[in-house]
Amino acid sequence: MAGLIKREDIDAVRERARIEDVVGEHVTLKSGGVGSLKGLCPFHDERTPSFNVRPQLGLWHCFGCGEGGDVISFVQKINHLPFTEAVEYLAGRVGVQLRYEEGGGPVTHGVEPGTRQRLLEANRLAEAWFREQLATPAAQAGRGFLGGRAFGPEEAARFGVGYAPAGWDALANMLRSRGFTEHELVASGLCGRGGAGGSRVYDRFRDRLMWPIRDVTGATVGFGGRRLSDEDATVPKYLNTPETAIYHKSQVLYGLDLAKRDIARDHRIVVVEGYTDVMAAHLSGVTNAVATCGTAFGADHVRIVRRLLGDSADPSAGVIAGNRARGGEVVFTFDGDAAGRKAALRAYGEDQHFAAQTFVAVDPHGYDPCDLRLAEGNDAIPRLLERRVPLFEFVIRACLADLDLDTAEGRVHGLRSAAPVIAGIRDRALRREYTRRLAGWLGMPDSEAVGAVRAAERRGAGGPGPAGAGPEAAATGSAPSGLPPVSDPVTRLERQALEVIVQMPVVAARVGADDISPVAFSAPVHRAVFEAIEAAGGAGEVPGLISRAEASGLARDAAVNRATVHWIEQVRAGAIGPVSAAVTELAVAPLPLAPPRGTGEPDPYVVERYARGVLSALARTGINRQLAELRARHRRMSADDKDYREVFEQIVGLENRRMQIAQQS
Repeated sequence: MAGLIKREDIDAVRERARIEDVVGEHVTLKSGGVGSLKGLCPFHDERTPSFNVRPQLGLWHCFGCGEGGDVISFVQKINHLPFTEAVEYLAGRVGVQLRYEEGGGPVTHGVEPGTRQRLLEANRLAEAWFREQLATPAAQAGRGFLGGRAFGPEEAARFGVGYAPAGWDALANMLRSRGFTEHELVASGLCGRGGAGGSRVYDRFRDRLMWPIRDVTGATVGFGGRRLSDEDATVPKYLNTPETAIYHKSQVLYGLDLAKRDIARDHRIVVVEGYTDVMAAHLSGVTNAVATCGTAFGADHVRIVRRLLGDSADPSAGVIAGNRARGGEVVFTFDGDAAGRKAALRAYGEDQHFAAQTFVAVDPHGYDPCDLRLAEGNDAIPRLLERRVPLFEFVIRACLADLDLDTAEGRVHGLRSAAPVIAGIRDRALRREYTRRLAGWLGMPDSEAVGAVRAAERRGAGGPGPAGAGPEAAATGSAPSGLPPVSDPVTRLERQALEVIVQMPVVAARVGADDISPVAFSAPVHRAVFEAIEAAGGAGEVPGLISRAEASGLARDAAVNRATVHWIEQVRAGAIGPVSAAVTELAVAPLPLAPPRGTGEPDPYVVERYARGVLSALARTGINRQLAELRARHRRMSADDKDYREVFEQIVGLENRRMQIAQQS
């Protein structure tokens, strides 16, 4: 087993891995105030951003669900990795060579502790090998398939398309030559086991065109393969990587690595049904197109898309201005057949989780995007998207499509089929509008449609109900947090003082943070945080850390940043779980400081004045609390008591200290 990673290497990874870049691959971040970024939390469903990132300190915290930590903990949680593998992942990303205690290192003869990195490397090598095989004579049928869809060598290279030969173990032998064990080959999903007792390892993909499936960071985590021979009808046309430690089909979208920036920039995503459809869309200028990988568009996909769209609550979300919906839009492309209508109904169920407007674009001739591009050229897909219709309308019309609305029976059946759909529309205004439209489509009085929809609402047939009543409400309402809600001015002052100390220890030390007594904190969690700060040497420890960082050759600003981050880690490391979480929350909490116009940071004088005011107010509060106790004790004593004069001198000393603080502030 490998030894522990050296502490200094972990610190180097934490320092070099920019948290805003790592988080930004999963969450659309916007300015959240001075030195802070915010977005929709990737760990619980929410409509308003409560996920905060403090880049300068390398910390994140969600004020909705209470989760928080540093860049390593974020990678752990978002990718479901143990600590060691998260560090190894980030180290590979930022170019840090890790060293292990006791001469250990990553295990190469099994799949731990560096499971993720080993499996990613196996998939990376497999992708390169598949791409090489596409140029061989054996891949002629694959090149013909691509050429028949107007994809040449350049297009294949752009999307990483390759070819898996027909043999049983060509890929397995290649990977064995690179040092991979049979256990790793199977764990990667690239190979399977067969024969007596599973003694034989064979290539999972044979005689197939191969599309690499990448995660949001661009790392290849799996493959989708299309068969090229129709001789054996029992062989599935499409075959995907099975569930592995790095590949979860419900959590990946093909093409997302290519589309993510345009999705976030334009607040628009186009969901198509296959790999070639994604290729056709991107080559037609629709560079925000993605596809699911062998599964229906589900709740996990919704969360991914919402984070990239920055899909937060907006009263005007869905209102179309020009040719775009305010608040963003999700456009599904489906075939016009029964399967397409079924897919639309599934998408409708997930639509309730979007604040953005959801549309469907269906070609009247039944072409999918790839066929449409072949038939009508590169302009055809953008034209198709311009003809999109709201998902609600598409689903309602699908309910009516196969009915004879000229008969009473057909109209009644249509009313009963469509009413539950309308009842599930979260926007009440839209619900009323589609109720009126349904009445018109059926040729019925408005009152009958209204009655049917209301009955469906009472039965709960419409799903989650009005906006704001979704799962995020429950998640937020019972969320654990490191800090309790502030309920009075005293605890608010304590909270503000701790925010200043944690976020600005250099300034805090200069204005007397270390002179504050723990008795100034009435809330137990506040006192526990302050005691953890004292255990780390107090804010006064940071100037020394800065000096040492400067002595190592760092510039002043870099030295201050490194020292502050290191000190906060010391504070967090010395605290128990809930207190450590509270420190993280304090570190990312927005401060009530407005930057001067045209700048990103407030005036240093303003910062110091705010810090001095908060800390001096808290110091006086603590002194007042001590004075009250000492005076009460002094009144209970007689002049003959041996401690009488000592207590009196303590009172005088505290009064003088209080006056001194007042003059300085």
